[in-house]
Amino acid sequence: MGEGKRKRGRKPKTSDEETKDFQHATTTANDVPSASVPTPATEPNPDANNPSSSRRGRGRPRKITKNENPRPNIGASPERRGTRHAEQNGDFTHATTAMTTTTAITTAAVVSEPVRWETVVKVVPSMDAVVKVFCVHTEPNFSLMWQRKRQYSSSSSGFIIGGKRVLTNAHSVEHHTQVKLKKRGSDTKYLATVLAIGTECDIAMLTVSDDEFWEGVSPLEFGDLPALQDAVTVVGYPIGGDTISVTSGVVSRMEILSYVHGSTELLGLQIDAAINSGNSGGPAFNDRGKCVGIAFQSLKHEDVENIGYVIPTPVIMHFIKDYERNGAYTGFPVLGVEWQKMENPDLRVAMGMGPDQKGVRIRRIEPTAPESQVLKPSDVILSFDGANIANDGTGDAWFHSRHGERIGFSYLVSQKYTGDYALVKVLRNSEVLVADINIGYEDIVNTQVLAFNGKPVKNLRSLARMVESCVDEYLKFDLEYQQIVVLHTKTAKAATLDILTTHCIPAAMSDDLKT
Repeated sequence: MGEGKRKRGRKPKTSDEETKDFQHATTTANDVPSASVPTPATEPNPDANNPSSSRRGRGRPRKITKNENPRPNIGASPERRGTRHAEQNGDFTHATTAMTTTTAITTAAVVSEPVRWETVVKVVPSMDAVVKVFCVHTEPNFSLMWQRKRQYSSSSSGFIIGGKRVLTNAHSVEHHTQVKLKKRGSDTKYLATVLAIGTECDIAMLTVSDDEFWEGVSPLEFGDLPALQDAVTVVGYPIGGDTISVTSGVVSRMEILSYVHGSTELLGLQIDAAINSGNSGGPAFNDRGKCVGIAFQSLKHEDVENIGYVIPTPVIMHFIKDYERNGAYTGFPVLGVEWQKMENPDLRVAMGMGPDQKGVRIRRIEPTAPESQVLKPSDVILSFDGANIANDGTGDAWFHSRHGERIGFSYLVSQKYTGDYALVKVLRNSEVLVADINIGYEDIVNTQVLAFNGKPVKNLRSLARMVESCVDEYLKFDLEYQQIVVLHTKTAKAATLDILTTHCIPAAMSDDLKT
């Protein structure tokens, strides 16, 4: 699934200190733990806060006050199969994600938010629309393409919307051979049909042909995108019981998030309500009982706890309208370009930008994209559909004005539909060779230098000679992935000594490059 976040078109970076494992929240019924599946760094002790635990030894049990009673979350869940690595027993496991959720025990140092009962009461009438999803998966065998792997079962959550439709997660019904739904308080499972699967946004749409299923249930209504610190209530069927479960929290972050199922980046909400295995596909309600998102994944890392993610209503509504407009899911559009930040002030001057202009430089354009007919490399994108683009790639849109947060301009692109037109304002043919020292170039690492001041670089010695003998006013390095670095020659050479001293480097180059 997903490890770290990376920008579209940028060469991925790896860092052991920043590795993040995401996990889906789908309960797999017949999983068998395997040695190749990553396990949590530490296993919680269910008796750690139990005064009668045998770890205390002999003597009278410790007296417990009211403030010392922790609220444990739902217990550990089995590991879920993915579609990345094949095991010897025919099971699959995602390559980079540990699917084991652990019980988080609240200690005295962590203050737990009380349940907002007034919020729960408002959500209760809407909970009848939440259903439990049972799916039998049969995954393809990519080694023996004429065969399939052994089938397995999973359970997750979903909810009823208008038009006799049910929404759940795409990963809840991937490679499905049979899908059944069960309503709250019912003992009957109804056979469901999958209408559409949005792998990118991790949403699937189902329906049931039996009219009895729709009797006595009102579809959920969607609410607006919540703001930070707004209360949310997640409802679903996580592992640990057959009845419905309710957890509450607040919205703690809104940003472009990595959707691990589809390996895409779309708008997502981070909440502190518990999302466990089986919660996948369940709705997240606001304090007015309206659905504001779909629970779909959580962050598993030794340094974090209680971080879950919700698909927000803009992404959900895009999926629904896409299906209604085209009769099928066509996907989220992309601009088809790779871009470079313009945070270096002199680099902006190098591209001919004025002091009040901001934007991002196009590094590469997909040759099959329609934009390749109108855009060119080294164009500077100044705005998209009237929304100004900042030097770091964030956009000025209604999202910023309403929520006070800047968000990547790829969000503006994702709100379009396949075949739509957009107005893109660019700056072209205004380059000059001007730049300052290193500001804005911190993210460029382990990148090959292809040319210097327009001349190809044969090896490191030739590059060193060209830099030392350069009498031009500026140093321009053409890097791979269509990136450029421009430095002022006198300023760069004057700063060399200070850089060597600051970083304790004995010389600017080794002796074999000086000859």
